[in-house]
Amino acid sequence: MTPELVKAIAGAQLYDLAQEWRVGMPHWPSHPPFLYGLRQSHGDVQLPGGGSSASEILTLGGHVGTHIDALCHFSCDGRLHGGAEAAAVQSVEHGFQALGIQTVGPIVRRGVLFDVAGENGELPPDRAITAADLQRAARAELRAGDVALIRTGWARYWDQPRRMANSQAPGPNLEAASWLSSHGIFAAGSDTLAFEAVPAPSMPVHVHLLVEKGIHIIEALNLEQLAADQVHEFLFIASPLKISGGTGSPIRPFALV
Repeated sequence: MTPELVKAIAGAQLYDLAQEWRVGMPHWPSHPPFLYGLRQSHGDVQLPGGGSSASEILTLGGHVGTHIDALCHFSCDGRLHGGAEAAAVQSVEHGFQALGIQTVGPIVRRGVLFDVAGENGELPPDRAITAADLQRAARAELRAGDVALIRTGWARYWDQPRRMANSQAPGPNLEAASWLSSHGIFAAGSDTLAFEAVPAPSMPVHVHLLVEKGIHIIEALNLEQLAADQVHEFLFIASPLKISGGTGSPIRPFALV
């Protein structure tokens, strides 16, 4: 590492964009919840010299908490992104032989924030975000390879699971997703559980981004501090777990400014 890079990083501000994983946190109804159990408590086993250790058991789905979708997460007419037949590359035991989350390397890319909620604080549940909304909220040019993050203000409901997991929530519609994909971005994310405006029976935004365009989706971000400090351009850093054949993975994303 060069001295210049060390100096630049040392003087940068780091924003944690992840929500906290805990029992009872909001999750999309079709995905399993996060479960935690303390398997071994201090005092259960006493080591020579007085030492003791504690450890836990975690159970969670790949799409619970702040996470990223692999391209194999969605198909359309039986086909994954690139045309692979989903049935031919999936199995209960091993997941997906193609486009699994283990194929997604560490993400170090330019990020752009679209604070659509703005000074209003939050968008109402029935608010579909349009391309015009994104253009109005843009404070930095969106470029190929970027990670585009959309703030609806719903991150503040993380302590209100019933409200956060509402069957109706704001998010981009297909027109907005098409506008994002036209820029050749790497990923799009938001602070809601479903990313796109719901209810959406056919999930057109997921199909468009994941299947048609090969663009990853990131959900359940915490963008509140980033928006409060009016940071619209940053270095986005995150890495999924290397889950063989996985359709998604928890991530701990950061914005470096």
